Amino acid sequence: MKRFAMLMLAVLAVVLAGCNTMHGLGKDVEKTGEAIQRKSQ
Repeated sequence: MKRFAMLMLAVLAVVLAGCNTMHGLGKDVEKTGEAIQRKSQ
């Protein structure tokens, strides 16, 4: 369980470093959701 938590923290740090603002984070999440929708069709 500790490994999973550390992995999630590392992923979160990378995501937050990649987009400096909440606006940028929202765009990243939206693009991810759109990609998932395209794959599921």
